[in-house]
Amino acid sequence: MKRRRPAQAGAFYPDTEGALRTQIQQSFLHKLGPGSIPAIPGTPNKNLLGLIVPHAGYVYSGPVAAHSYNHLGSMGLVGSAIILGPNHTGMGSGVSTMTEGEWSTPLGEAPIDEELAKEIVDDADIIDVEEEAHRNEHSIEVQLPFLQFIYPRQFKFVPICMMLQDLRTSIDIGKAIMGAAERHNATIIASSDWTHYEAQEIAAPKDRRAIQAALEMDEKKFQQTVEEEAVSACGYGPVTAMIHAVKLLGAKKTNLLSYQTSGDVTGDRSAVVGYAAAAFEK
Repeated sequence: MKRRRPAQAGAFYPDTEGALRTQIQQSFLHKLGPGSIPAIPGTPNKNLLGLIVPHAGYVYSGPVAAHSYNHLGSMGLVGSAIILGPNHTGMGSGVSTMTEGEWSTPLGEAPIDEELAKEIVDDADIIDVEEEAHRNEHSIEVQLPFLQFIYPRQFKFVPICMMLQDLRTSIDIGKAIMGAAERHNATIIASSDWTHYEAQEIAAPKDRRAIQAALEMDEKKFQQTVEEEAVSACGYGPVTAMIHAVKLLGAKKTNLLSYQTSGDVTGDRSAVVGYAAAAFEK
């Protein structure tokens, strides 16, 4: 079986099981987090369709990510997670996935949902099957320990790494994943950070305008806002693809769960990175 070894353990998050579990718990209980660890109800609520989640080092973005995963956990067990992340490394093809194997983290193995992945590939000429884009990319990897924490040994996922993030490509991906997501009761997770390394008084208002366009589920307005406001959101394509997919799935309700910056954690607001957690529901 193909196994992807963790590329960021010991960097973006701890490389031992005990330390990683502790940091995830602290993220949920942090003053900027949701304040509690989610209890998973026995009966799933299938209204949640998509999430926006950050992907920085847990010490910075973990409390905001915990808001999204607390909301996900409160909905009960999901069928699978389709995780859309940007390509920071420049390796691999324009849009890529893997259709078999498992990814390792200090919390164990996270299996790829092979049936779901193959259905997505069948529906999307634009998505290649290859491993190079995923080898050292962090935007998808850092989501897995949170999912393993709330759903121990009970979830599968499909990674989709996007180097191409233009509006047309993003819409095509959203359309391609929609049907498979519905058939498999899969939640679509868009992995993105927002403005990078600007003063908080500049970064936060720009980010909020872009996030508002995302919450309005207006794909074109969202990408235009990112461009016109010069918002250095690294995962704007994944967010756009998720928006398009959940609209097709009947999303009507959006909720900004949290917006913070690295400066809210460190106290240094001179050059921050923005982080958002948001939910999209029927």
